[in-house]
Amino acid sequence: MTPALETRGLSKNFGALAVARAIDFRLEPGARHALIGPNGAGKTTLINLITGRLAPTSGQVFLAGTDVTGLAEASRVKRGLARTFQITMLFKGLTVLENVTMAVGEREGTTANMIRPAGSRREIVEEAYGLLERLGIASDALRLVRELPYGRQRLAEIAMALALKPKVLLLDEPAAGVPSSESTVILDVVGALPEDIAVLIIEHDMELVFRFARRITVLVEGAILTEGTPAEIAADERVRQAYLGRGDHG
Repeated sequence: MTPALETRGLSKNFGALAVARAIDFRLEPGARHALIGPNGAGKTTLINLITGRLAPTSGQVFLAGTDVTGLAEASRVKRGLARTFQITMLFKGLTVLENVTMAVGEREGTTANMIRPAGSRREIVEEAYGLLERLGIASDALRLVRELPYGRQRLAEIAMALALKPKVLLLDEPAAGVPSSESTVILDVVGALPEDIAVLIIEHDMELVFRFARRITVLVEGAILTEGTPAEIAADERVRQAYLGRGDHG
């Protein structure tokens, strides 16, 4: 089966500093995969290389078998790659519905004049509202983003990413800064995403990772240390030493 996402020999150097070292990684269609590692391991750097925010020193990135290494970030989005960020990238002076409507309009190529033209198309607004319903935040549709609790803002950002109809969704620390009660809601929403979307989550919260992921990749000092099922990762002494400590995550 062709991977939804693949990197081959992906490397990035900043001068003499190697921040990504010959990374070979595969994300299968419909995957529920987590990327973990200690601070400074290079997790966000890898995501930036995958999305095109950073250009690699060497190596390749493939989406559904097509080499996209030379494509700009926006072109990769159009090929089905979407991401969220450690810090939300929402337009906080607009309503939740306006934010998601903009994302739908961007996908449809109707946002040249920003809000008004996109919002005037009923089908776009209806699709955006449907996404908010799916994520359980339709009641916040007409609220300004800045008025929402942070966990609800994260859900709104996921709605924007889903509005792009991705085949690969990269979630960069979706629970960062979110109270544990709200992070559970985020996990439930992500877990209920359509099975045809491959999801890669980058997360420090190990309880969340072990509940969500079917496979886990461990990154240390810019290179892959190991990959396996949650049970295999929890039992791996190298992982315990590098990141997890000796607590029981089984």
